[in-house]
Amino acid sequence: MERILEQAQKVAEAAEVFLVSAEETPVQFEANRLKHIQGKQSTSVALRIIKNGRLGYATATDIADVQSLVANAVETARFGTKAKFELPPNTPYPKVDIFDPDVDSIPIEKMAGLGEELIALITGHTPEIVCEAVVEKETIALRIINSRGGQASYKTSIFSIGVVGNLVRGTDMLFVGEGQSSGHPLTEVGEIAGVVLKQLDLAKNQASAPTRELPVIFTPEGVASALLSPLMTAFNGKTVLEGASPIGSKLGEQVFDTKLSLLDDPTIAYRPHSRPCDEEGVPSQHTPLIEQGVAANFLYDLQTAALAKTKSTGSASRGGGLPLPSPSTLVIVPGKVSFDDMVSDVKEGLVIEQLMGAEQGNILGGDFSGNVLLGYKVENGKIVGRVKNTMVSGNVYQLLKEISAIGSQPKWVSGVISTPPIYCPRLSVASK
Repeated sequence: MERILEQAQKVAEAAEVFLVSAEETPVQFEANRLKHIQGKQSTSVALRIIKNGRLGYATATDIADVQSLVANAVETARFGTKAKFELPPNTPYPKVDIFDPDVDSIPIEKMAGLGEELIALITGHTPEIVCEAVVEKETIALRIINSRGGQASYKTSIFSIGVVGNLVRGTDMLFVGEGQSSGHPLTEVGEIAGVVLKQLDLAKNQASAPTRELPVIFTPEGVASALLSPLMTAFNGKTVLEGASPIGSKLGEQVFDTKLSLLDDPTIAYRPHSRPCDEEGVPSQHTPLIEQGVAANFLYDLQTAALAKTKSTGSASRGGGLPLPSPSTLVIVPGKVSFDDMVSDVKEGLVIEQLMGAEQGNILGGDFSGNVLLGYKVENGKIVGRVKNTMVSGNVYQLLKEISAIGSQPKWVSGVISTPPIYCPRLSVASK
């Protein structure tokens, strides 16, 4: 990396070298049986330069080929966008616990056993269900150095277990599932299986939903599948700069119900996307996005922050290309109402666990719509069965302007967001 930086500094005003290496071992199950175990290793290096005020960028998997990497970055700088930022100098970072060496030492046999046990618990309850599952361990090492003396490195560990079950009875198809991710090894599958068994029990009976507005309770999985994408698009600094965010001009204004608070906090220990700094070397920080309904901050990397005449929020992520602002570890602050009390309050309505196709609407405008892949009918304060052939649609800003209750029991979904259930008084429902 030092050789790459040295060569790049000879031809550019500023340079940054980003190296990431990953080792992952997924143990995969299909049709209730172990399918394969596959170890994967990867290393890639990215060089970003500022030459004649413009950004140049190149990547490679062969870190020894320094000349080609530098030449490619110089070539792209001819057509690159104007750089409006300075690379960060050497700076202290918060201590964030994200690496557990025990993850890497979990034997393959133990991982396979966890998957087999999980599937056995589910098929023991419902023998005809067909399950796919994955038990995976991963370690990622990252290092950044730049021409201003900035340098950062960290190593993170991730262990994940997930299962999806498909139950076919005649023309009826039911999908259930659950997963967990942690920076620590996961050694028990009882809680994951318990969630799936509860879904199967709630779905035993079928119920019909009327075509009209109904109160809806989004479970944590429902919040993530229906509401998260439009919200994160709106709070992305790049979307704000492009003038496409519906809340881009509403910073400091009451946009949502006062019950709603949302923050991005990559300093939470042992979460899959937590980190001491972002992928430009800017220190991680706790960033409130919504404070009691008020739009509080947007997420920025160095370039978007400079264009917006503000500071980076330490939100830069690289998806194989130049850094862009992105959330890392999201938290919706819990309320004081239990899920059971929410259900008891509903005379007629829905509980939504999973929407399919929710991101096909006008995401920039906050619209969402989708088929209820897994959801239940509530009648007189009780869940009476699963709904089929049912769609819901709405606008996230209208929906979250009036919230009946925020749940008291948060849950991590996909390791990305900790959210409680959210109870909304009305949502458009269409049923065949």
